[in-house]
Amino acid sequence: MKYRITHTTTYGYSEPASLSQNELILTPRETVAQRVNSSRLEIRPEPQFVNDRTDYFGNQVRTFMVQHPHTELSMAATSLVETFPSTPPPADATPAWEAVVRRLTAHQRPEELDAYQFIFASPLTTVNAAVNEFALPSFPPRRPVLWGAVDLMERIFSGFTYDKAATTVETGVEQILRDRKGVCQDFAHLAISCLRSLGLAARYVSGYLETLPPPGRPKLVGADASHAWISLYIPKTGWVDLDPTNNLIPGERHITLAWGRDYGDVTPVKGVVMGGGSHALAVTVDVALRE
Repeated sequence: MKYRITHTTTYGYSEPASLSQNELILTPRETVAQRVNSSRLEIRPEPQFVNDRTDYFGNQVRTFMVQHPHTELSMAATSLVETFPSTPPPADATPAWEAVVRRLTAHQRPEELDAYQFIFASPLTTVNAAVNEFALPSFPPRRPVLWGAVDLMERIFSGFTYDKAATTVETGVEQILRDRKGVCQDFAHLAISCLRSLGLAARYVSGYLETLPPPGRPKLVGADASHAWISLYIPKTGWVDLDPTNNLIPGERHITLAWGRDYGDVTPVKGVVMGGGSHALAVTVDVALRE
């Protein structure tokens, strides 16, 4: 599948802002199932300082500063990405989850040591008794780890309501578990918390998902949105993605942008501004299939 992804973020200020400094994670990653043919970031007004770097998790980050008065700030990322089919292992053929925990704890192989860092709580995920209690029905003794993770994903999908008004980017897992509603970020954080409470390694993945319009209706440009899912580490297999919001294992329609411990590590746009008065934010995302 070949896609053109356009992600535009615009801030409008009621008064001139004297300085704006931002950090962007808007360049898709290269993976075994994804190739980035091109990617560019366009910033208006033109910044006086720009720095590109690779962060701790391997994500591409651009930092910039606009140092003269401006009443609008626009950041547009355009990427051409090609995705390829990937086949996860049969769930019942994966090792028992307890065996995976033991291997992660021992972390004798480099790839297991790298995965081991993702078993711990992070600012937006929780490891506590309530989360563990919710996770355990999916992981009876000796259940294959991917089988358990798929069951957990299905339980979140069927037991929680997608509600954009229920949470914010700072909502904690405790509230999600209590209210049983949220968005893709929340369901990813809950799934990650559950897996980590068992000693399993799970990371947060941000990206995009091609959305399909209702039958007979054209797709609306800009109607797509950023998406989030999770990735589970399985020894000898590697990382396997799961999408609890849609109850599926991601395939060619999922485009990976970045990954980290939680949303805070991969926030697409964050920064500070001096002055500007009140501001209005507009975000549009378009994922277009190319020939």
